Amino acid sequence: MLPLMPIVLLILAFGSTLWYQRTANDIYRALAVSLTLPGLIWGFAIAHWSIHLFGLLLLLRFTRPTYCSACSGD
Repeated sequence: MLPLMPIVLLILAFGSTLWYQRTANDIYRALAVSLTLPGLIWGFAIAHWSIHLFGLLLLLRFTRPTYCSACSGD
């Protein structure tokens, strides 16, 4: 069974993001950001290690780490 708090944070973040896109007020932007950040942090905190590994592999696919510019042989 899924924990209730991350689902509530996700629903609130999506709702406030949609509300921000439909209005011109900046307060809804702040609301969307302030609800999305705890949702992301909470989600990464309770995620399984395989999800973290998958995210790392996706990041490494799009960017190659540069360890030492003097060691590259150029």
